[in-house]
Amino acid sequence: MKITDVGPQHLDEIEAIESACFSLPWHRAALEKQMRADNCVFLAALDEDRNAVMGYIGLMYVLDEGYIANVAVSPQYRRRGVADALISALIARTESTLAFLTLEVRESNHAAIYLYTKHGFEIVGKRKNYYDRPKESALLMTLFLKKED
Repeated sequence: MKITDVGPQHLDEIEAIESACFSLPWHRAALEKQMRADNCVFLAALDEDRNAVMGYIGLMYVLDEGYIANVAVSPQYRRRGVADALISALIARTESTLAFLTLEVRESNHAAIYLYTKHGFEIVGKRKNYYDRPKESALLMTLFLKKED
């Protein structure tokens, strides 16, 4: 597995993964915008044997605050450490410049909550009825990268 910045050549596969993983997937224009934006980090995990996108992670930041917008792994590559590797790579890329990373996760997504907790994210709040299709609350999780003095 290789972690790399997302390029135009990855967008077809990322769009397909997005549709397979989410009930309200991002449209291609939004993915392209994230790929090109100066205030975003957009990483893909590649299966080097098949030259295929296994999963991806996207982060937007303002000043020293990072907001993870999406983490997704193709169903055929799940349970192989892909999301774990993507999160580790994102933390390594941002830990010297950002104060924290934060994200929302479906309250029922126990596997993702476990994964984020494993990486040091803490539950810091709840957003009632945040998700649609189906309607569900989100847990707000944050990883504090820089401790306040």
